[in-house]
Amino acid sequence: MDEITTPQLVELSPTSNLNDVLTDRIRKDPSGTVVERYVDGRWDAVSGTDFDAQVVAVAKGLVAKGVQPGEPVGIMSHTRYEWTLLDFATWAAGAVPVPIYETSSADQVEWIASDAGVTVVVAENAELVAVVERARAAAPSVREVLSIDDGAIAELTAAGADVDDAEIERRRALAGLDDVATIIYTSGTTGRPKGAELTHGNFASLSTNAVAAIPEVFAAGGRTLLFLPLAHVFARFIEVLAVAGGTVLGTWPDVKTVTEGLGSFKPTYVLAVPRVFEKVYNSAEQKAAAGGKLKIFHWASATAIEWSRAQDTGGPSFWLNLQHKIAGKLVYGKLLDALGGQARYAVSGGGPLGERLGHFFRGLGLTILEGYGLTESTAPTCVNRPEANRIGTVGLQLPGCGVKIAEDGEILLQGIQVFRGYHDNPEATAESFDDGWFRTGDLGALDDDGFLSITGRKKEIIVTAGGKNVAPAMLEDRIRAHALVSQCVVVGDNRPFIGALISLDPEGLPGWCKMHDKPELTMEQARTDTDVLAALDAAVTRANEAVSRAESIRKFSILSEDLTVENGYLTPSLKVKRNVVLDDYAADVDALYAGDSTKSPH
Repeated sequence: MDEITTPQLVELSPTSNLNDVLTDRIRKDPSGTVVERYVDGRWDAVSGTDFDAQVVAVAKGLVAKGVQPGEPVGIMSHTRYEWTLLDFATWAAGAVPVPIYETSSADQVEWIASDAGVTVVVAENAELVAVVERARAAAPSVREVLSIDDGAIAELTAAGADVDDAEIERRRALAGLDDVATIIYTSGTTGRPKGAELTHGNFASLSTNAVAAIPEVFAAGGRTLLFLPLAHVFARFIEVLAVAGGTVLGTWPDVKTVTEGLGSFKPTYVLAVPRVFEKVYNSAEQKAAAGGKLKIFHWASATAIEWSRAQDTGGPSFWLNLQHKIAGKLVYGKLLDALGGQARYAVSGGGPLGERLGHFFRGLGLTILEGYGLTESTAPTCVNRPEANRIGTVGLQLPGCGVKIAEDGEILLQGIQVFRGYHDNPEATAESFDDGWFRTGDLGALDDDGFLSITGRKKEIIVTAGGKNVAPAMLEDRIRAHALVSQCVVVGDNRPFIGALISLDPEGLPGWCKMHDKPELTMEQARTDTDVLAALDAAVTRANEAVSRAESIRKFSILSEDLTVENGYLTPSLKVKRNVVLDDYAADVDALYAGDSTKSPH
């Protein structure tokens, strides 16, 4: 199979928009909780009626500040209640919210604000306001900057006190499905970010159809906690999906402390990127080691994976079921408690999860539904389903979405999820479409049942000196799953063999040392420690088992620092800026092939 399109389950009126998604939710249950906000150590419920009243009040404030229909309004903040409030208030004012990552530099803010023509920016705190202020000189469209922590919501509410309700009602009805709802700037790994214009139809139609397709996860009665950046399309889509489906939405600002939020909020489903699930596994393994229960953990882990795999091959045996039940009492329950104890489903996107983790979590009682999409496809174009979950794939197309595999293996998309183009960039827009199909730049394949698998990035294919084409993603993902590893960049373009640059995880290193009865190592000491090198050597060897000899990693080097968003080597959505890494670490790459300071896997 090389092409499939899934028909819509729900078709919206062409004159509807995202304001109708909220209105419909409130009409069904005015007093029901839409959002819960974390205040002074507890979760306070905000009913649909109360949330809508706040949305209208803030929308009036934007009108009073001179924001016109169709004008862009910038939001620069960590994920928090006010982000969602501002999002819906901007739509209620007929305007266009433009997210800005809280990690953005003044130069990046300048580019986004000037390119989009942002008029008002609401930033989280004084520090981010200062960043925006530094950008204003070259972004003359920005006429006002407000701070959430310094009372932006109250200021907007007060400013809009005299704006008539009828004006907001009028503005809420202005946009149709084809009108721009937001401009999201891709956190591109090369060049200037491009502003993807996503429409009201992209979000409203896709979320409504996703709820209809997967009601057991997304329909009324569920709870989800957003902790990924709302500046990213993935979290933004789930924000709208929660409102559309009747889910109670909570927000948490810091991934590092998210276990506290999950424990108190108790979501029924979780969305995260693969790195979060990797860290949950590694942390559990290290805690087991610290408590002298490492053998039990490894047995329980292997049992979970075997039990899950058996679900796809005729079912587990009596003996395996018995082992699984015992492991559940000893280990699995504690792991599920770390996610709040109520979650039975998770949605993973933003990168490959890997088969091992997928089976592990399903085996302990958390089914991870891996999906695939891009900013330009409003996040998900496809996702696995509870009743149709093929681990190792990214699932079936959502209703209204189509996929085609080009002759060279590139994944092409079409349907209600595909954006309308790049803001003020007709050349880039034209280049990204082929006869009406959006060119993703990703490589993949469809099986006979329509499940999509991702095999690599078209631009990241490595061609060795011997002419072998190597997709680095599988090797990188397998190595990155190790507790010691933060990032892995596979190299070898025009080189005699495949190598890898590995950065150590500063959070994982102390736990790994404790688990192996070693004194705590500094990052610099770890780079030359024989046990660390042996562990990484074993991780590389395991990764190589998934590929041919010609594609396998022969040597690797440990980098002197981690690759992070802060030092410019990762995008805000945690993708490696491969070209920047290769430029800055050219000497390390050369050393791999000169035989200096490297380790060869056995």
